[in-house]
Amino acid sequence: MSEERNGREAWARLDLERARRTGDPEVVYGEGKTPDQVVALLRRLRAAHPARAALATRLSDDTMTRIGEDLPEAVVDTVARAATLGTLPKPTGTVAIISGGTSDQRVAAEAALTVRCFGADATRINDVGVAGLHRLLEAKPEFDTADVLIVVAGMEGALPSVVGGLTGVPVIAVPTSVGYGASFGGLSALLGMLNSCAPGVVVTNIDGGFSAGVHAARIARRRPE
Repeated sequence: MSEERNGREAWARLDLERARRTGDPEVVYGEGKTPDQVVALLRRLRAAHPARAALATRLSDDTMTRIGEDLPEAVVDTVARAATLGTLPKPTGTVAIISGGTSDQRVAAEAALTVRCFGADATRINDVGVAGLHRLLEAKPEFDTADVLIVVAGMEGALPSVVGGLTGVPVIAVPTSVGYGASFGGLSALLGMLNSCAPGVVVTNIDGGFSAGVHAARIARRRPE
């Protein structure tokens, strides 16, 4: 492991060996870090892994602004609240990210960007929630050809079950914290997805777009050439 030192105690220890162990480099989790810290960590990761884009997630408005100022070569995704520094890898395999509604877009965008950073292609299928099933059925030919599906939904979290009943493609369900009071910040969606009666559905934590993206990309990358 490496240490960030500035004549003071180390404030961050980057796992620069992660890429060797797992095939994927460490990512900067921006929440709780200052803009200066995120910029410094992105630079360190980029220098350590010049062949791979460095990724920072869960960024504040101030941090996104600072990245744009200090790292003009970085690409900031204001919807995903994330940034990449460096060239994205050549994609292998395809992941379709299906989202229930516009309010789920931040999590869906985080998942899609993570998929691309971790070496797979990402296709977005937006606003196909269960309140209008005709929209989902119209999109079926598109997601049937993917290697993996990430299904992002809030409210009662029914969308992954419906998708799992329509296709044999593996489904990674992501509950979001979108919903009214009885949704309990995504807990209702989480429990609904965990209790899905459709086979082949696995579930991440609430708002876990990054986790779903990593998992899906690793599956898609293993597709035979």
